[in-house]
Amino acid sequence: MAKRILIVDDDEMVRIAVSELLKPEGYEIDSVSSAKEALDKIEGEKYDLLVLDIIMPEMDGLELCRRVRANKDLVELPIIFLTAKSREQDRINGMEAGANLFLSKPISPAKLLELVSETIG
Repeated sequence: MAKRILIVDDDEMVRIAVSELLKPEGYEIDSVSSAKEALDKIEGEKYDLLVLDIIMPEMDGLELCRRVRANKDLVELPIIFLTAKSREQDRINGMEAGANLFLSKPISPAKLLELVSETIG
């Protein structure tokens, strides 16, 4: 059964690019443009990985990550931040929110594939 990934980013081009990179590798991809949509999706479906942006309107990715981690059923769900934020404090904030990995854009497609594969197989 294909591993399922949810991409959460308010930038449509990022969602398309990451989806197009991962789909040929056999991953099943869903994508949404807001944290609220992500919470709705996560509540109704099972995912093997979340790929989150930090900078989003209404609720940022850090808060989304904290809410996912607060759900006892999702504590083990791997979360990767893929964000334009690149300061060390941003990375610390992401890891403290509960992320497994913090990646700054731009990232090479090959490196992203490698890290996704290492994270969920």
